[in-house]
Amino acid sequence: MKAVACQHGELEVVDLPDPAPGRGQVLLDVTGCGICGSDLHSRRHADAQADVLAEAGYDGFGRSDQQVIFGHEFCGLVADYGPGADKKIKPGTPVVAMPLIRKENGVHAIGLSASAPGAYAEQVVVEEAFMFPVPNGLSPAIAVLTEPMAIGYHAVRRAEITTHDAALVIGCGPVGLAVICVLKAKGVEHIVASDLSPGRRVLAAACGATVVVDPRVDSPYAAMGDRGYTTSISDNVSGALQIMKSLRKLPVSWDVAFRDLEKLGKTKPKRPIVFECVGVPGVIDQIITAAPLNSRVVIAGVCMEPDQFRPVMAINKQIDLRFVVGYDPLEFLDTLHMLADGTLDAAPLVTGTVGLAGIAAAFDALADPEQHAKIVIDPRSAAITPAKTVLECSTP
Repeated sequence: MKAVACQHGELEVVDLPDPAPGRGQVLLDVTGCGICGSDLHSRRHADAQADVLAEAGYDGFGRSDQQVIFGHEFCGLVADYGPGADKKIKPGTPVVAMPLIRKENGVHAIGLSASAPGAYAEQVVVEEAFMFPVPNGLSPAIAVLTEPMAIGYHAVRRAEITTHDAALVIGCGPVGLAVICVLKAKGVEHIVASDLSPGRRVLAAACGATVVVDPRVDSPYAAMGDRGYTTSISDNVSGALQIMKSLRKLPVSWDVAFRDLEKLGKTKPKRPIVFECVGVPGVIDQIITAAPLNSRVVIAGVCMEPDQFRPVMAINKQIDLRFVVGYDPLEFLDTLHMLADGTLDAAPLVTGTVGLAGIAAAFDALADPEQHAKIVIDPRSAAITPAKTVLECSTP
C-alpha cells in the first residue's frame, strides 16, 4: 500500500507491505484522516516529545530517526478482521476508532509510534474494541473530527463550566476552535475568543464565539464585560470585610449566617473559565497575571519547550490551574454521536482536503494560520495542494 512516512523531519510517499490485523484487530480502508497539530510538532520536535513521554512512563513515541506513519484522526471502511475478532460490524461499514493498539511490545498510540502506523496511508489497523460505527451517514470529512473534537470535549468537561459561566478561549487554532464548538454545543452563553490571526478570529465566530478579540487591540478580559469579577487583592479583602460587617448586624451569630450562605453557594467567588490553547512559552504566566482573581485556567495548548510562571502570582490570586490531555472512551463515543446528530457543529474547522502526495504541501499551508485550520487527507484523492473546502455538518 501507499503511505506517507516521516523520518528526520522529511515527509515522503512510500510503498509498504499491506498491513495484516492481529488478534482482535481490524483492517480499515482509510477514507479520511485529519492532520493534527501533534503531527506538525512531531515532525520537528519528535525527540523532545519522546523524552518527556518516556519520563512519564511511555517509551514508544516515535523518534526522528525512525520511520513513522502519522495519522491518528481517521475514519475508514471495515476491510478485514484478524483472528479472534467478534466481527459484529459488517465489512464495508464506515467506522472511526480510538488511536490505540496492542503490539508485542505493549500498547501504542496509532500514528505517533513507529510500532503503530497511522492513517496517512491507504489502510490502517485498529483495535476492534476501540472501533465505533459512524451513524447517520456522517461524511468522512466530519467523522475524522471525532478524535480532535473529543479532546475539546474533554477539556470542557474538566473545566466543570456551567451555561452561565463566561468562557475565554486564548488561541483559536484547531484545539481552541474545538473547545469553542463544544462550549457552544453545551449551551455556554458567553464565549470570548482571542487570537492574533484575523483568519482564525473569523473561524472562531463561525464556531460559536459570541465575542471575538484581537488581543493587540482590546483586552480579552475586558471583553467578558462587567460580571462581578474581582480584579485586585485589595478589592477582594474589602469585599470580605464588608460581608463580615453586614453579617454582624443580623440577630444571629455571623458564623451561622455565613455557613447558611455557604450552603446556598452564595459565598463562592465569581470567576471566568479561561482555556489556554496556544502552547507557547509565556502564555500561562500572561494569563495568570491578567485574569481576575479565582479564575479557573484549563491548559489545553501543548507547549513543546520549557516554560515558567510565577507561582506567587497564582497563589495570591488563587488561580486554579488544570492541565488536560486526551479523552476517555465515553467522551470519544459521545463526541461521535454529537457530531452525527448535529448537536456539535464542527464543519467550520475543515478548510481543505488533499491526497497522500499533497501532505507535505498541506504541512506547509498549515504553518500559515491565515490559510487553513484543519486539512483532511483523502488517500483516494490525487490532489497535491490543499484545496479550500466548505462543509455542512450532517444532521438526521
